[in-house]
Amino acid sequence: MNIGNNGTPGAAKAFGRLLRFHRERAKVSQEVLGRETGYSKSQVAMIERGERRPRGNFVELADELLGAQGALLEVAKELKSSGVAAWFEDYLEEEARAAGIHWYENHLIPGLLQTEPYARAVFGCACPALEDEEIEARVVARLARQALLHRRPTPLVSFVLERAALTKPLGGRMVLKENLLHILSIGQRRNVEIQVMPEDRETHAGLNGPFILLDTAERRSQLVYVEGQGGRYFLSEQPDLGDVFDRYGILRAQALSPEDSAELIEQVAGEL
Repeated sequence: MNIGNNGTPGAAKAFGRLLRFHRERAKVSQEVLGRETGYSKSQVAMIERGERRPRGNFVELADELLGAQGALLEVAKELKSSGVAAWFEDYLEEEARAAGIHWYENHLIPGLLQTEPYARAVFGCACPALEDEEIEARVVARLARQALLHRRPTPLVSFVLERAALTKPLGGRMVLKENLLHILSIGQRRNVEIQVMPEDRETHAGLNGPFILLDTAERRSQLVYVEGQGGRYFLSEQPDLGDVFDRYGILRAQALSPEDSAELIEQVAGEL
């Protein structure tokens, strides 16, 4: 699956394994490699696990220090312009072939529903800040993901969105309005259902935060993807898996119907 301009899924993990191989062969510790390249020991460990891509001249310095004879330089070419964080590649592989995708979001418009200007505004809010080239690569990758809404076999896709996610004017009022109209258009597809959670609910099943449910290809299994400040992970075992799927069912019951949701989104857009 091509998820960006030139990068390939798993490239960060492949680079990390190769880096570890040459480091251990050279009998160089993570701490020493970090010191010589301007990284911390924990950052080197993250690169070796495929959770972080090397920046600056790390690859050149590591290749020379470890005596890799250009091997690290060659594999690192696959890391450029992938447009997604290394740790996100596993999720994207599952998402691209999923039979069903069900998404609860409370803070912003989900990536599968974002327009180009809105996505650019989201990445522009990153802290620490991203370089311009990285923002553009991530925007391209995000828009490319949306092709799954139109693929065959058609996946079943549903969203439950907090009303607050539809009123935060990231990128400005006109950018938000354009995105709301785009959501209305996507919501007309037969395989997509979009519901809005009203702000006046006295009970709420999603207080633990956003998550994504995946029915894997041919519905052979199910996964839950959760992402937060401290990391990200899959849930694939019971009872946690069943608990989150049940929670999503309650969220859908608590939210407005797709028809009422569309009316609300249209109203919010009209007020911008």
